Amino acid sequence: MQHDSAEDVLDLRIHGMSCTACATRIERAVGKLAGVSGVSVHYAAKSAYITFEPGTVTPSGIIERIGQIGFQAFPYGRDENEGSEVDALKLRVFAGSLFTLPLLWTMAHHYVWLSGIPVPGFIQEPMLQLFLASAVQFFIGMPFYFGAYYALRERTANMDVLVAIGTTAAFLYSYIAMLTGGALYFETPAVVITAVLVGKLLEATASERVMKESDSYSSLQAKEASVVRSGRQERIPLDRLRVGDLLIVEVNERLPADGMIVEGESTLDESFLTGESGLVKRGIGDHVYAGTTVRGQTLRIRVSATGPNTMLSRIAALTRQAQSTKSSIGRKVDRLAAVFVPVMMLLSLSTLLLWLLWLSPGDWKSASVHALAVLLAACPCALGLAAPISLVLATGKLARRGIVLKEASALERLAQLDTIVLDKTGTLTEGKPAVTGITALSSSPNALLRLAAAAEAGSQHPFAEAVREAARRAGIVVPASAFYQAYPGKGITAQVEGKVIEIGNASFAAEQSWEIHRTLQGFVSRKEEAGETVIYAAVDGVCAGAIALSDQVKRTSQSAVELLTHGGVHVVLATGDHHAAASSVATSTGIHDVHAAMLPEHKAALVRRLQHEGHIVAMAGDGWNDAPALAAADVGIAMGGGTEAALDAGHMTLLRSRLTGIPEALQISRLTVRNIRQNLSFAVIYNAVVIPFAAVGVIEPWMAGTAMALSSVSVVGNAVRLNGQMSRYLNRRTAV
Repeated sequence: MQHDSAEDVLDLRIHGMSCTACATRIERAVGKLAGVSGVSVHYAAKSAYITFEPGTVTPSGIIERIGQIGFQAFPYGRDENEGSEVDALKLRVFAGSLFTLPLLWTMAHHYVWLSGIPVPGFIQEPMLQLFLASAVQFFIGMPFYFGAYYALRERTANMDVLVAIGTTAAFLYSYIAMLTGGALYFETPAVVITAVLVGKLLEATASERVMKESDSYSSLQAKEASVVRSGRQERIPLDRLRVGDLLIVEVNERLPADGMIVEGESTLDESFLTGESGLVKRGIGDHVYAGTTVRGQTLRIRVSATGPNTMLSRIAALTRQAQSTKSSIGRKVDRLAAVFVPVMMLLSLSTLLLWLLWLSPGDWKSASVHALAVLLAACPCALGLAAPISLVLATGKLARRGIVLKEASALERLAQLDTIVLDKTGTLTEGKPAVTGITALSSSPNALLRLAAAAEAGSQHPFAEAVREAARRAGIVVPASAFYQAYPGKGITAQVEGKVIEIGNASFAAEQSWEIHRTLQGFVSRKEEAGETVIYAAVDGVCAGAIALSDQVKRTSQSAVELLTHGGVHVVLATGDHHAAASSVATSTGIHDVHAAMLPEHKAALVRRLQHEGHIVAMAGDGWNDAPALAAADVGIAMGGGTEAALDAGHMTLLRSRLTGIPEALQISRLTVRNIRQNLSFAVIYNAVVIPFAAVGVIEPWMAGTAMALSSVSVVGNAVRLNGQMSRYLNRRTAV
């Protein structure tokens, strides 16, 4: 996801959220700040991703505003209280259980089927029960009151409001009963608070496990670096590392920064980047990345990026960004959760009136207990966790396979995919074409190659790199060029040694009205029949020759197309290359729908036409000339090839151009969406069943509170089950 150059982003950890209504409250409050253009708060991940204008609002101002509404916010990586919420919950659960168990013992007097259990007389003392219940209600349960206060102050309601109102009503009822000589129910609010805390602890523990599973990048970051300064090797912390430093990385050490190898040759473990366990060989001149591990021998590396600018940090940041954004399902559930608590409060009041005026007229005890049960049965957390907890797991799992999502909604759209448009060069093919032949009309082939390499000096297209590489291999000294101009999908123009050099494909040659000599036509025909690509070169407006290039089809392309087809996805090839080259690649990969000689705008138009026909369309391209189509597609997939620039293109990036990553992502997305629907079904069924039972008096308040607490745990548990499903699928793919 790209942002305007005038905007900055703030990646925060949030403490103190009790349910998704809290996340909605933070979004609403921060979104009202001047200069804030986007806010996405993720309850399950306890995180926030905020875009803002630095000149209008500051990060400290945003953090302060979050503090004003009752939460604590920390910039990512600087959370000094990491893990304190779980520890605090453990302490509260222990203390709550200690005070609640004696009260729980007194429940034997309220049920005939428990009447055989002996209850010591001192436990039945009203003052002792008042003391124990007060400790749970106003000491251990005090955070619920704080949460409810902040929520009501912002004119919203959350789970804290439900718990605070419900348990306070039960406590006051028993207190009044104690004063008037009625039956005591002090155990009800105490059991509810303790049960809710147990549920929150289980949920927090499971969520913490999920988050650690989804974000393993922090463990890949080295803590120190060995550098050579003033002729001496020294060990320094990472914050002192600078671009240009000379690193020394020993065997089995992780690289602390990105850089280029200047001395040595070794095998490296780049699995975090590629998702593949095999070691790769790297030597002098190769770029290497922070987080990779040296396995062969010691390397000397010149640092090119440190800290947040490394590939490792950028992938981690993009993954957190995706986890903080919301899918369309998540946004719909958030809207439902926003009104859920007020509706449940009205339903509780209706239950009170129903019992008091009709079912049991004048019986305040029965009416209050049933209304309280309804209030405590309501559970917005299970609904709120249904989508985000599964999306967090999926985005983290894909990132470790070298598949980086930039927004959660892309995963949801991917699950609905029925058509994919594939570029040829760099997507189905290696993207490393080589010059296979040159023909020149009025000069030698090397003379034409010299001018072409000079003109292509400013281009990043794979064909330009192939021309430059051919000149290097031929030992040609390439002159400087000037006035470079690119025509995406067509060709380029530059000035070399006072001559206008133009290089482009057949459509570019036709536009320029170049006359193609008969000798040249024969060369072009032979090369195109062989499935090769031909580009034309002109000097001062006169066609001077042609260059043929060949690009190998990737090993994974055919199997990827087969997997996509078996998955119900229609595969389309769209390329700017000529028909013969496109047909050759299509035949070898099993694609039947081929569109050749397409300009970038034609590819975008093809995507829009398919969408207009009702298809959910993905576009996969290398990002050079495919930007319009990537943007137009429901899911734009940038083939990374290891380049940092690919991280800025499309909705999803394959860090290594391993085309089988697309069907893997497709299957993961389908598993995830199915899991989300299961979670939502469970949450809806829970509320549909438990609330009516509570309203008619079948379920006691303490049972309702316990069920509320455990419902969100069940949703998290189902998400953990998704993790196992994804792992089994990916393990099978790796074995294949």
